[in-house]
Amino acid sequence: MKRAEILVNNIPAGILTEISEEEYRFQYYKHYSGDPVSLTIPVRDEPYEYSKFPPFFEGLLPEGAMLEALLRNLKIDRKDNFAQLCAVGDDMIGTVTAREIK
Repeated sequence: MKRAEILVNNIPAGILTEISEEEYRFQYYKHYSGDPVSLTIPVRDEPYEYSKFPPFFEGLLPEGAMLEALLRNLKIDRKDNFAQLCAVGDDMIGTVTAREIK
């Protein structure tokens, strides 16, 4: 199981968990009251469950030449979106960042 802390405007917002290659969960921290991660993931107490890598987070991943360089340099599997997110987590466009929890 892999986990990453998701921050919005450098404020810890919640945890993204890869339960399996086909099961993901995003849960906001109970004390979090800031901006939502996205309009499609509003702040709520219940976790969000996904049967594939969450589309919002997939949209933050690099593409093209940047993706190829990331995969080659860090030896990340092309299908491992979670590892890709953690690798670029501090250098994404917008207010959301991700930090792997080890």
